[in-house]
Amino acid sequence: MSGLLAGKRLLITGVITDQSIAFSTARLAQEQGATVVLTGFGRLSLVERIAKRLPEPPPVIELDVQNAEQLAGLAGKVREHVDGLDGVVHSIAFAPQSALGGGFLDAGWEDVSTALHVSTYSYKALAMAALPLMGRGGSVVGLTFDAQYAWPVYDWMGVAKAGLESASRYLALHLGKQGIRSNLVSAGPLRTMAAKSIPGFEQFEDEWVRKAPLGWDLGDQDAAAKAVLMLLSDWFPATTGEIVHVDGGFHAVGA
Repeated sequence: MSGLLAGKRLLITGVITDQSIAFSTARLAQEQGATVVLTGFGRLSLVERIAKRLPEPPPVIELDVQNAEQLAGLAGKVREHVDGLDGVVHSIAFAPQSALGGGFLDAGWEDVSTALHVSTYSYKALAMAALPLMGRGGSVVGLTFDAQYAWPVYDWMGVAKAGLESASRYLALHLGKQGIRSNLVSAGPLRTMAAKSIPGFEQFEDEWVRKAPLGWDLGDQDAAAKAVLMLLSDWFPATTGEIVHVDGGFHAVGA
């Protein structure tokens, strides 16, 4: 089998609709020779239905990243389908509505802690749950939205993403001794379910399209997915703790 990811075994989280970056990642990974296992949370039947739209419908494992028991059992569940993992994709984020849309000053700790647990701490938790299946050359890749800035309406999710970016660097530090890399892809705004759940997020869209040096296609998840695939591949063997921007160059010129 040929392809960028020929023979690679990947665990991909966050496939909820076929408009998600995770779905594009899974599709392109299969096209490039990888074997894919998905995780789902909540309505597994929905994830399984979406999974059937992939070139090769993959198995779907239930995983709530706030559930310590499910995390502890993840490696065993994955072993039912593949004998190890070469890569893990973290495409998980959630914040209660009170923590988004301009409510930064009013959001309570209970809702903020949920956002940080699901969107930040889960990156480390997922990596550690998958670690027994990974060897040297393994790669963990997550998705962020540029946390250098305070974005309108992004609020505590922005804080969670800043934590995610730091957590990736610490994971790079601590897993580097085992030859495992940790990197993030920072995508520009896309019309995904996650973006639609953030009140007012559409105000980014016109500005991004107008100012990004390369322009920006709000419906092109493949661009970000391709960067994820490159970081999962053997073509970045000495890169870890990095954030790759896939945003049309917007971050380089600012708002």
